[in-house]
Amino acid sequence: MDSRPILNKKITLKDFKEFYWLKEELVTFCRSEGLKTTGGKVEISERIEFYLKTGLVREGEKKKAPKSKFDWNTEVLSLQTIITDNYKNTENVRNFMLNHIGQHFKFNVKFMNWMKVNTGKSLADAVSEWKSICTKQKTTTEIKSISPQFEYNTYLRDFLVDNPTLKRDIGIKLWNIKKTLRGDTKYSKEDLKLLKKEIIIN
Repeated sequence: MDSRPILNKKITLKDFKEFYWLKEELVTFCRSEGLKTTGGKVEISERIEFYLKTGLVREGEKKKAPKSKFDWNTEVLSLQTIITDNYKNTENVRNFMLNHIGQHFKFNVKFMNWMKVNTGKSLADAVSEWKSICTKQKTTTEIKSISPQFEYNTYLRDFLVDNPTLKRDIGIKLWNIKKTLRGDTKYSKEDLKLLKKEIIIN
């Protein structure tokens, strides 16, 4: 069985791609090599892959400074307020949404992503969009998709769907074994064989 390599500039691209890494490990690597540390796990991984392939920092990495000076922490918000290019999910926005939607309002990934890409629309549009997202989530019977950077959540979900009679703790133990091995971290029925040496399934 391969031992998990150390994540430093000497690691091969093959090893980097075939082992699981925590986001904290990726960020630490970026800091040590002078790479940007911002973004989601997938974005950071792609940045490191490019660096390992070329030894260079990818062009266009610098984020454009927002033009708007609107302060989403302190400004008085109304339904007519326009979503600016420096929008942030602040407590001020949360309180506004609670007032216009109700105490059941919560920020969710789909809504936050919508806000990021809808500069120029109003908070009235945002309220309507949140309600639309909420309605769809209540009526759909599909298994919710999980962003690719959340491998742990995806693994446990797939394990429990495939093994409804087994406990979540077993899925967690399997994950802790799987993430140290070479290869992808997707759940497979074959993973149950990893538990043969552990008496945890009665």
